[in-house]
Amino acid sequence: MKQASRLFLTLAFALCTASVSAQEIKALYHVNTGVESAAAILNNINNHLKADPKARIVVVTHGAGIDFMLDGAKDSKGREFSGQVSALAARGVRFEVCSNTLESRQLSPSSLLMEAKVVPSGVAEVARLQAKEGFAYLKP
Repeated sequence: MKQASRLFLTLAFALCTASVSAQEIKALYHVNTGVESAAAILNNINNHLKADPKARIVVVTHGAGIDFMLDGAKDSKGREFSGQVSALAARGVRFEVCSNTLESRQLSPSSLLMEAKVVPSGVAEVARLQAKEGFAYLKP
């Protein structure tokens, strides 16, 4: 009987360990800073995916954070973001833009990169992803 109990515990532990290691990592990148920080943020996301290609990543933007998601946006070094955003979206990264910010700045959703998904509120989306979907919060 002792041997059967040990075997059961060993198998149960192995299943639990496999379950934990197989869990998908979900990361939320909260962006509310302007275009000058966008290159570094996109680089962080690339590095994240290099280390964990299966990670599920959502980038939520509001305020000045939406600026790199505007069509034709460039930083002071002339770097455009559309190519990087497109490449990351092709790898499964979701980019969300706050509707409240668009409205307050009188911007049309058509002014955004095609990869952008408009959400009603950036801050509410950050809270929802953490509380309801278990995303880890990252503030680059």
